[in-house]
Amino acid sequence: MVRAKAFSRNTEIAKMETSSLVLPIIDISLPDKISTAQLIRKACVEHGFFYVKNHGISEELMKGTFRESKSFFDLPLEEKMSLLRHDLLGYTPLYAEKLDPSLTSSTGDSKESFYLGSLEGTLAQRYPNQWPPDDLLPSWRQTMECYYKNVLSVGQKLLGLIALALDLDEGFFKQNGALNDPTAVVRLLRYPGEVILSDGETYGASAHSDYGMVTLLLTDGVPGLQVCRDKSKQPRVWEDVPGLRGAFIVNIGDMMERWTNGLFRSTLHRVMPVGKERYSVVFFLDPNPDCNVECLESCCSETCPPRFPPILAGDYIKERFSNGTTLDKPVRIKNTLYLWWEKVCELHINNTPETEASFQPVALMEISF
Repeated sequence: MVRAKAFSRNTEIAKMETSSLVLPIIDISLPDKISTAQLIRKACVEHGFFYVKNHGISEELMKGTFRESKSFFDLPLEEKMSLLRHDLLGYTPLYAEKLDPSLTSSTGDSKESFYLGSLEGTLAQRYPNQWPPDDLLPSWRQTMECYYKNVLSVGQKLLGLIALALDLDEGFFKQNGALNDPTAVVRLLRYPGEVILSDGETYGASAHSDYGMVTLLLTDGVPGLQVCRDKSKQPRVWEDVPGLRGAFIVNIGDMMERWTNGLFRSTLHRVMPVGKERYSVVFFLDPNPDCNVECLESCCSETCPPRFPPILAGDYIKERFSNGTTLDKPVRIKNTLYLWWEKVCELHINNTPETEASFQPVALMEISF
């Protein structure tokens, strides 16, 4: 009962303080790319979020991806723990991450996830994916590989339109090496219907902005996603972003905001619990780690000089991950107590070892009650 009361209070606050945001719906199948690019530019300047429809991924594949995702998260905890996140790829358990490090609550975000990375190229060899055993999930790998290839193609097409939106050649992000073996990651997410009682408000995903270039999100239709269009305003004003069947919800990341000298907006967002289990599939499309992120010529002038110094994409992402938060306190998951601690790992970009604080939750012990 205590847990239910705490959850109801959380939900009531969300309902009172938010309204639905009407986002642009952009059809990327239309032949007039310039007009489409102009719509994208307007959306990126005003919102940092927009819908993309007619992207070419079949409804059957999208449904299959959600079905296989649910099958994985339905596995016993010990099976999922055997694929614990390593080199940023694999399983992350409930409450092991907190995206907003400013929160004082000792409870992590109410979500569990699974990361999939590159299928080919140098990054795929250096950071191999982890796959559930075929005897448990026989069609899982085939479905996920198919979805990865298709959503990568959509992301590349979208970046061509974004280049046009920035008064650049459509092939700009290929020509400058950003899409040469890009850092492209699919993240499967499950948000439980129940949340644990905490010493503060509980979030499915606490407030954050994405680190990279562009993010493409599929949802199962369950609400919860909210955006804050003015992150400097206090108190923050949150608006609901409903899902649109068959469409991606696209948002601009911090790196693209930096690349465009602040012209395109990387918008703060979060996921709130709504009392119902929620699934989503996120695709992060970021540049090759060697790509130089420097203010675009079309986004600066004598009166508007570059606001940020050049930086390699890999260095920028590593810097952001090093500031991420995981928990080192025990959390109760049903009848099991897990203790997490922060582990420092090495990432090797271009065969040059660089030690960094890339935090990963690791199960130290399991105590059953």
